[in-house]
Amino acid sequence: MQPLKRGCVQFLLKLSVGLVSLGTFYLVRQRTDRTLGYRWLEYTEDDGGPEKACNCSGILQGEQEALQQVKLLTITRDFQKNIQIPDEYYIYETQDCRKFKLKRKYLPFPLSKEEEDFPLAYSMVIHHKVQNFERLLRAIYAPQNIYCVHVDKKAKPSVTAAIQAITSCFPNVFLVSQAVEVVYAGWPRVQADLNCMADLYSASKKWKYFINLCGQDFPLKTNLEMVRMLRSMRGSNSLESETVPADKKWRISYVHEIINGDVKTTKTLKNPAPFNLPIKSGGAYIVVSRGFVRSVLEDTRIEMLINWFKDTYSPDEFLWATIQRIPGVPGSKWPNRKYDQTDINALARLVKWENHEGSQDSESAVYPKCQGNHVRAVCVYGAGDLQWLLEHLHLFANKFDTETDPVAIYCLEKYLRHKALAEAVGESV
Repeated sequence: MQPLKRGCVQFLLKLSVGLVSLGTFYLVRQRTDRTLGYRWLEYTEDDGGPEKACNCSGILQGEQEALQQVKLLTITRDFQKNIQIPDEYYIYETQDCRKFKLKRKYLPFPLSKEEEDFPLAYSMVIHHKVQNFERLLRAIYAPQNIYCVHVDKKAKPSVTAAIQAITSCFPNVFLVSQAVEVVYAGWPRVQADLNCMADLYSASKKWKYFINLCGQDFPLKTNLEMVRMLRSMRGSNSLESETVPADKKWRISYVHEIINGDVKTTKTLKNPAPFNLPIKSGGAYIVVSRGFVRSVLEDTRIEMLINWFKDTYSPDEFLWATIQRIPGVPGSKWPNRKYDQTDINALARLVKWENHEGSQDSESAVYPKCQGNHVRAVCVYGAGDLQWLLEHLHLFANKFDTETDPVAIYCLEKYLRHKALAEAVGESV
């Protein structure tokens, strides 16, 4: 090779090596910059109350020493006093929305293009415990999503005012246009979600899936994890829907009336369901496609079914499950029993029912014993339940309570935020 050509080749080789090195440096620098850019959104000990004394890493791994420390901490008088946050606190803090959102570290932008292109819609039905609501909203908040909040008309004025103040700080979070007085086990509980469904459907054409929540839910997945799971469903729905158990048939066999805020059973038998639709049993919480919501709002068969359910007991435990098995409803399944889906297999909600708890060697047990306490036979999760909760595929779990065991929420929200930011850094490079 001639000297001139050899010199050119050597120069080009050095140049290419230099460009590769420069490119590597740029990628590393970009990743470092992005990591530093997200660091201010990480939850730190400065963001916690008395819960920050707990070893969340040990708790999430089920370490007995860490769990024992939680038990000792949470029974102290100072701890119980300091975890109480009055409703007025949120009214005061949200007077400066920018400061409130910065202080509470709400995500100001989508963490990935994938999430930005797959927005979700949420209905949130609330009647008390503002702190629970605000921490739930913060945990699921993303600017590309949309949130309808229904506050029970009979909620305390301070609760309504505080939630109104919080929602006013976000352009994509709004109060339902028509609130109702929610009655436990009565039709108004369903109406609250229906009103939010209608508002969400008309407010935006972009969202892909609808998820309904109550104030004592909390996510088990990051928004990106939810998006990927829902996209993989290809338009199908995920909710509990199975044959009605014998001990629940009375709920849909007799006419019920709401008297003085309670649901009363009458001796009047109900007529058969319209179109001889097979009634299915399920839960109040669902993960459904936009097409499913459109059918709920526009399908005349479902309109007649809704009217039929209005005088049943706990209609939210039958309506969605039945609609999910109606032919032609987007994302639905055939009514055949082979398509039955239990709450353990549906993504919508992970709940521990007291009568299903037990040891692993018991054939009748569905899950381990509750590590918190029970309300109406439902486990209010304690810190000791977190390891078990995170082993499941469900998107959300119920129930959590900041007034009973704030450590469970504190450690879970720290875990999810750290994971979400780690995902964002990984996606950006």
